Amino acid sequence: MDDRKMKDHANDVVIYYSDRGQVKAVIHAAEMFRNEAANPSYTDIRKGLKVEFMNDSLEVESTLTARSAKIFEGEGNVIVRDSVVVVNKKGERLETQELVWNQRLDKFYTTKNVVIRTPPDQVMNGTGLEANADFTWYKITKLRGNITVQNEEIPQ
Repeated sequence: MDDRKMKDHANDVVIYYSDRGQVKAVIHAAEMFRNEAANPSYTDIRKGLKVEFMNDSLEVESTLTARSAKIFEGEGNVIVRDSVVVVNKKGERLETQELVWNQRLDKFYTTKNVVIRTPPDQVMNGTGLEANADFTWYKITKLRGNITVQNEEIPQ
């Protein structure tokens, strides 16, 4: 996209997303362009971003980092791409190349390959994922590999 066609440009941006007056997420972006001429219009974030997802007490529940993103306000979707990493309070780490955050549903999803690392050394691989915004719940659509299960976790 030709940057001259994008009218709004900003560096070192902080965006607060709220729902009914409650801050849900804070986005930190190195460089941002707004494209009103596109249909649908969008905001293009480049050179890296960090998103902190907050709980009702304004504590960070999970953090997302990526190299780029497009925000489609009208659709309520944020598409993050390239070296996407989400880490929750438990230290669980999601890695993928593309992830969509739907603001209205407050969920992440992807159809791309994913890797989830959980402490102390569990690694799960798969294709496709659905998760809540604080990444305390997730489902890998097509799971691959071995998963270690503790005896107390096996149904009797």
